[in-house]
Amino acid sequence: MAFDSKEEMSAAELLDRVDLSKPTLYRLLYTLESLDFITSQGEPQRFRLGPAIGKLANRWLSGLDLEKSAQGFMRSIWEETQETVALYVPEGKERVCVYEISSPQPLSFRRGTGHRDQLWKGASGKAIISGMQLPDEALARLIEGEDVDLAALTRELKAIAKRGYAFSRSEMIQGAVAVAAPFFDRTDQVAGSLVVYGPSQRMDMEVVERIGARLRSIGADLSRTLGSVARRS
Repeated sequence: MAFDSKEEMSAAELLDRVDLSKPTLYRLLYTLESLDFITSQGEPQRFRLGPAIGKLANRWLSGLDLEKSAQGFMRSIWEETQETVALYVPEGKERVCVYEISSPQPLSFRRGTGHRDQLWKGASGKAIISGMQLPDEALARLIEGEDVDLAALTRELKAIAKRGYAFSRSEMIQGAVAVAAPFFDRTDQVAGSLVVYGPSQRMDMEVVERIGARLRSIGADLSRTLGSVARRS
């Protein structure tokens, strides 16, 4: 590590710490500065860590805190349902699976940690969008270029927000049913969704409604654990 958190260094001092040529070092420094990972001042220039480092660290730590906070809740509904349970977070126009507990049953569905897909697809994504409460213009930008009926999606998202959970049947995988509920962070912004996957043979509407109610309740508990102050039930 060439820098510590408070240190300022000249290019010459950095050259003593890294195995790079002077032109290569300057190219790297200017690239990092353009991305706010370092800043420079003075003549001759002295470099130090920039604000993007703090943002990256906060995001990483937040991800660790979220996974740690959610695991107990996820384990609880996994024990109840014996179906695959996953945790998704939004990332731009996509959602990403950051943690998953696979079903122990022979017939089951799983996507795997790291799986990503568009936000407007599937129960886990629509649960997140419903919590965002996007205006029509923002929702239109989200699905721009996609073969999606904006009016139909808007109606579906309103129904999800009213119900408190989303569900889908054979939307992403033939024969798979997904049920998902959003959860919120300390700023009361949607932070992600908890989702249960299972085969249609085991997940009729009665089961979907029961799991949906549990996910809605667990989502509210996780939201409070993350510092959300709004009443979410």
